[in-house]
Amino acid sequence: MTSSFADLALIEPIRRALSLENYRQPTPIQAQAIPPLLAGRDLCGIAQTGTGKTAAFALPMLQRLAADPRPRRRFSPRALVLAPTRELAVQIGDSFRVYGRFLPLRHAVIFGGVGQQPQVKALAAGVDILIATPGRLLDLLEQGHLRLEGVSIFVLDEADRMLDIGFIRPIRRIIAALPKMRQSLCFSATMPPEVAGLCRDILRDPQRVEVTPPASTVERIDQRVFFVDAANKRRLLSTLLRDRTVARALVFTRTKHGANRVAEQLSRGGVRADAIHGNKSQGARQRAIAGFREGHLRVLVATDIAARGIDIDGITHVINYELPNVPETYVHRIGRTARAGAAGTAISFCDHAERGSLRDIEKLTRRALTVIGTHDA
Repeated sequence: MTSSFADLALIEPIRRALSLENYRQPTPIQAQAIPPLLAGRDLCGIAQTGTGKTAAFALPMLQRLAADPRPRRRFSPRALVLAPTRELAVQIGDSFRVYGRFLPLRHAVIFGGVGQQPQVKALAAGVDILIATPGRLLDLLEQGHLRLEGVSIFVLDEADRMLDIGFIRPIRRIIAALPKMRQSLCFSATMPPEVAGLCRDILRDPQRVEVTPPASTVERIDQRVFFVDAANKRRLLSTLLRDRTVARALVFTRTKHGANRVAEQLSRGGVRADAIHGNKSQGARQRAIAGFREGHLRVLVATDIAARGIDIDGITHVINYELPNVPETYVHRIGRTARAGAAGTAISFCDHAERGSLRDIEKLTRRALTVIGTHDA
């Protein structure tokens, strides 16, 4: 394991920026991804938000662009990062600002839902790195405010979430406008067949890097399970929420419709709750997350894809209203609690049809969940 950023052959301005942020030791994905990216390799990264993946691609991108200084061209960036949502695009832009503070490189962030003139003005001034959501990028491309023939590094972030939201056609149109000779990176938390096919189309002989959240986080979480008939899950959830120690709960469902139903049921019962999923507008998702973060909502009901990027301290409980089909997803879910050394509790509802999923989870985590009740009909 690489013990420090100094071992990764990063240049002094980047190491200085990392030092100011008190970043001393690379995360596993950074240690594995940065060397091949510095060497110019394409990369397929399987990693979730919270594993340090933004720095894993931002640091080598900054270094490669700084090593090849060129005059900026109007409306023509040298590197492109595609993100599924405004929230993530802004986060990525903040990271480039922090890591690149001592380098003569300029970046811009563009997204929909706001006026485009300030974004057009930034592109006209010339940027090295463009972070964008697909819809607004295509708008500006079609209006002639953007050209992509100068892109030498392309990053597709959260590819599975892109496809869940319905961005596959815009992504393919954007890729068609990129030069054939480029370095390409694709990051995704999961690798369903659609994402695997997209990666095959855009990557050449890629390095594959896969990381999961650290097991130590999982070990700190009090993990419990209720055996309950599917028909009784709603009543059990309402009963659990009468306990005021469940101060801030993130509830996971498998489907978008399920998330809506659970949130509506809780709201009718007097619990301040909302749902987020791929069918919700960006503004609605942002309002729900902000309400949850600020304490106006006690419960946020989410699908796995929509919960990507939620990084909120103080989540006391993660409740698996439905167990995930993929055991690794369970680890990602419960890692939302017990942040920053705090305690946390994960409670799973398991009906008869989910017993196999529970066995797979216990096999992966190498521990049996504590059975705290049976609520059958």
